[in-house]
Amino acid sequence: MTSEVESAPRTVVVRTVAPDRPWAWLTAGWRDLMANPQIGFFYGAALTVAGWLLALLLLWARSAWAILPASAGFFIVAPLLAAGLYEASRLREQGKPVSFAACMKGFTRNGGQLAFMGVVLLILHLFWVRVAALIFMLMFGINFAPALEDIPLAMLRSPMLLPFLIVGTGAGAILAATAFAISAVSIPMLVDRDVSAIEAVIVSLRAVIANPGAMVFWAGLIVVFTAMAMVPFFLGLALVIPLVGHATWHAYRDLVD
Repeated sequence: MTSEVESAPRTVVVRTVAPDRPWAWLTAGWRDLMANPQIGFFYGAALTVAGWLLALLLLWARSAWAILPASAGFFIVAPLLAAGLYEASRLREQGKPVSFAACMKGFTRNGGQLAFMGVVLLILHLFWVRVAALIFMLMFGINFAPALEDIPLAMLRSPMLLPFLIVGTGAGAILAATAFAISAVSIPMLVDRDVSAIEAVIVSLRAVIANPGAMVFWAGLIVVFTAMAMVPFFLGLALVIPLVGHATWHAYRDLVD
């Protein structure tokens, strides 16, 4: 009888929180980061280097215009890459020692379902890059190919710059909102519980719908912090990525019981 009770799935309850609750998540995330800075800053530095490599690759391919949409799309898959940070916060919450080896278990405990989510987010990322390329060609023409150093000035002189920014920002916002809604709490949940990716996505959507004020505010904070971090050639990501990663764990724990 006891084993049957223990093996029975626990009903997932989605809580409603105050609209300003993201500040509490960030505060708790900062404590986690300071408790194990070597792990958080390692993740941040690794993804910063990945940003540099992405930018250099696009420069080499003479596609400098794609750096911004590709970098923005990169953060569609960032919640999956932060699985080790969620595990660090989970271990600290349970009073267990936190190490690099222990954090790697965040990627393997529910590996198949995490891989499925990774494929979904990667498809969204690649779709966004293709959409951005299509919008660019439609607005500026297929023959728009100034020298690398002349691209910013050429775009500023073009009458299509404002429509490009409006359409591109709108399309990016729709895809980003979709990615955020399905991954806001689903990936931390997959790290924490033995559930399927579909179940986790449904819970994530429920959490977003039940807390529109808090989740819009949280998404806005992530966008602002990330944009500020990218200004000094991605250097700020070394701090922002681990902070947001740890805070995301606390958002999940606050929203889902």
